[in-house]
Amino acid sequence: MTDRDEEQEHSHLRLLPWTSPEGKPCYLDTDDPQSLLSRLADDVEEAQLRSARDVLLGSEAVLADDVAGERAVRFALTRTAESLRETLRVAHSRGDRIRHAELPHL
Repeated sequence: MTDRDEEQEHSHLRLLPWTSPEGKPCYLDTDDPQSLLSRLADDVEEAQLRSARDVLLGSEAVLADDVAGERAVRFALTRTAESLRETLRVAHSRGDRIRHAELPHL
């Protein structure tokens, strides 16, 4: 099964902002955006986006520092990659929910 096949198979499900212990995607099947798990996922997404904003500011500061050493640059890049991965997951999940909301429901 390709990644695209998996996306289509889970197109009506919400991609959650965390993975299983094995690193696999987690999905939520609910029609209630106010369910406890939906609200928890919303809170985690917001925390990830706030963290990404802070990481971006820190990374920009490191890049602007002409004397920042390799260790500081590597740390900033590692944190930036982690934040980008989380931010892309949030964007993917929200995009899926927008597309699903726009589909006619029979």
